[in-house]
Amino acid sequence: MSWAETFRIAAEALLGRRMRSLLTMLGILIGIAAVMLTVGLGEGARLEITREINRLGSNLLIVMPGSTSGSSPLAGATSLTMDDARTLADPSVAPDIAGVAPMMSTRANVQHDAERTTTTVTGTTTDWESVRSRNLVDGRFFTASEYASSEQVVVLGPSTAAALFGDTPPVGGAVVVNGQAFTVVGVLEAVGANALSNDDDLVVLPMTTMAQRLAPPATARTLSAIYVAATDDASISAAHQQISRALVVNHGTTSADQDFSIMTFQALMTAMNTMTGVLTTLLGGLAGISLVVGGIGVMNIMLVSVSERVREIGLRKALGATPALIRRQFLVEAGILGLLGGALGVALGLVGAAILTPALGIEVAVSLPATLLALAVSLTIGLVAGVYPASRAAKLAPIDALRSE
Repeated sequence: MSWAETFRIAAEALLGRRMRSLLTMLGILIGIAAVMLTVGLGEGARLEITREINRLGSNLLIVMPGSTSGSSPLAGATSLTMDDARTLADPSVAPDIAGVAPMMSTRANVQHDAERTTTTVTGTTTDWESVRSRNLVDGRFFTASEYASSEQVVVLGPSTAAALFGDTPPVGGAVVVNGQAFTVVGVLEAVGANALSNDDDLVVLPMTTMAQRLAPPATARTLSAIYVAATDDASISAAHQQISRALVVNHGTTSADQDFSIMTFQALMTAMNTMTGVLTTLLGGLAGISLVVGGIGVMNIMLVSVSERVREIGLRKALGATPALIRRQFLVEAGILGLLGGALGVALGLVGAAILTPALGIEVAVSLPATLLALAVSLTIGLVAGVYPASRAAKLAPIDALRSE
């Protein structure tokens, strides 16, 4: 018997029991779709984290006041000053640092005519634009002379500009921040929100201006954070060590009781990817249970099929069919069940990915290799589940099979 004849007989056997065949494939179908969506969500989350880190700057470090160590007696202390920023900007102290942007931030009411909003107001230096890798869509950033003379100028985030000015061009307009009038000189390009903040909803102004006009006297000399750009990705570790050594000396502490903390986006990305990987593996394993159940269903139905077709098996053996041909026949039927179930599961997974991506706001990444792997897994499950029923059919003696009816 040729392979073509084997497939023809298998197709006729399955089509003759359409409903049973469809129900048999259901377990594999659901399992494949669930695994595809689970793995796709995990991969999509990983890609989103990577894009976010690259957008923020993979060579970026953030120095925060207060220690992350609970054993430090200075944990939570407001510890960063402009002296620290100037120290880090010194190439002789930190040669692997390319730029430093000290920041003083607060929440404030901002108003333009009748429109008002509450947003983050950040005082910083002219280096903030390059350290944060931000571009402008209109106007310019404040200049060194405006910083030195504490000019009342601001740069708006795109969301803030839209909330206050609507369709009116903001540049040249006036805004009032906590009762103080400022002139808008630029609007930042949109970059979106991240885990730390909404970088589109903010007001940026010279730190000298903020210290004089907006910050309370008690906090006018302290910083909310210092953003530091390493010279490149390979220099992050060296820059981290240089920051730690310089600030420990500046603050007169030791590495054991330092009153600051340093965060790198690479470390954050590694931690997030690890967490995402664990969750994906766990959820994928749970979804994979339905594949096992689907395989058991295929085995059960194939055993029923062998019992129903005992006379057919006996006749074929009496006419010269070898045990290998009988075994092949039932394995092909089981393989078709698995492959069709997998194909329907892939189709359901693709539809689910198209629906979930806009609904969740996270890309469900379904790749061609993953799709082909899903089909291979479903085919393998069908074949493995069909081994025992096929072997049982192959072992039937012709006389016993014919006598059964």
